[in-house]
Amino acid sequence: MSTTTIRLPESLKARVARAAEAAGTTPHNFILEAIAEKADAADDRRAFVAEARARYADILAGGPTLDWQDERQRWLASQASKRHDP
Repeated sequence: MSTTTIRLPESLKARVARAAEAAGTTPHNFILEAIAEKADAADDRRAFVAEARARYADILAGGPTLDWQDERQRWLASQASKRHDP
């Protein structure tokens, strides 16, 4: 495992320490988990954008689509039937 040095403002360092204590972990582990969560979110975002671009390209190429009004009505009907089911 490599070492990376980060400089935290004292106020943030204190917040991390409090949050880590409340979570029952060390500040070091709290920071590692926070970085991993941020990296995961960035990966998820990149995957989302790539899929959206691929789907849009498929639509532009004449791929199948759904009619918004039909799907909206279908969804609204399904929600209304849920409200009336015991």
